[in-house]
Amino acid sequence: MNITTLAKRTCLLLSLIITPAAWAVEMVPASPQLAAKAWVLMDAASGNVLVESNGDQRLPPASLTKLMTAYIATLEIRRGQIGENDPVTVSENAWRTGGSRMFIKVGSQVTVSDLLHGIIIQSGNDASVALAEHIAGSEDAFADMMNKTVADLGMTNSHFMNPTGLPNPEHYSSAHDMAILARAIIRVDPVHYAIYSQKEFFWNNIKQPNRNLLLWRDKTVDGLKTGHTDEAGYCMVSSAVRDGQRLIAVVFGTNSEQARAAETQKLLTYGFRFFETQTFYQKGAELATAPVWKGATSQVKAGLAEDLTLTMPKGQLKKLAASMTMNPQLVAPIAKGDVIGKVEVKLDDKVVHSADLIALDAVDEGGIFRRVWDSIRLFFYGLFN
Repeated sequence: MNITTLAKRTCLLLSLIITPAAWAVEMVPASPQLAAKAWVLMDAASGNVLVESNGDQRLPPASLTKLMTAYIATLEIRRGQIGENDPVTVSENAWRTGGSRMFIKVGSQVTVSDLLHGIIIQSGNDASVALAEHIAGSEDAFADMMNKTVADLGMTNSHFMNPTGLPNPEHYSSAHDMAILARAIIRVDPVHYAIYSQKEFFWNNIKQPNRNLLLWRDKTVDGLKTGHTDEAGYCMVSSAVRDGQRLIAVVFGTNSEQARAAETQKLLTYGFRFFETQTFYQKGAELATAPVWKGATSQVKAGLAEDLTLTMPKGQLKKLAASMTMNPQLVAPIAKGDVIGKVEVKLDDKVVHSADLIALDAVDEGGIFRRVWDSIRLFFYGLFN
């Protein structure tokens, strides 16, 4: 089978799989207008931004900063650089940090796990500094780690100067960037993400509630973090799951605790009511095979490097059609992960998503006889095609 025939058959197969009869699509009403400086609503599976206003505006993030502090801490735990039960000696610098507090005592030892709970649930500035110093040696060194992680995640409108979110002219983020960070927290480490749903934490004979009011009001909400300073206003990053779909809502600059909860609820309600998400293909799954010239094997398996997941207005997913094309004349050697084709997803002949097809396995060069024979075949193939 030549490549053209393979592509045609694959296109037909995929179209049969996900293209139903056309029917009317429910219209999506205008997104809610919020009493906030900026907001973003993102689907966690696809990463698609559903609605936003000033989503890339650089604003003071206040204690939303601690999402990055906690994220780095969990990464360090996963890498084996620190342990959950490691004792952390509280420095005077950490103890003296102002603002919201976990109420740890100078010179005492607190485990990494307890500090992580104090950061996420109690929004402790003292806990944030103590853990930052334990990980990097100083707040400045930890800030460098934060900004490297910013770059790694593609947070193009963020820069951090401290692990707490206390005001600094060079300390800023955006609603879109905070949604990207929240998505990473949820996807990378679901075990530690469970901390974000806890409603209270007891430390030093003081029980403090989680400031995310939606944890009490909406049983589908399971995180993430609130923030407030006079400069930033009242901010919130929240996430909820309904019928298997997870959304992330970020609100910057409302005027009260009640307002940030209410405005966030508007975003979540809108998103779940009017949008749906579907994963069409899993990363690493074999979608097709393509012929290989001059190889130790005659075929290579093709698939995707990432899940092909789309979020669309309700009703539109049912009208999507996917097609697949392979690069012509694939010649060995082919490395695992090499781009060998493309998948396009269309709605009414408009491409709404495209993704590279990659080789799922390596194909080494064949022996001398195979290479010579395929060279001859390619010569004549070129003459008659």
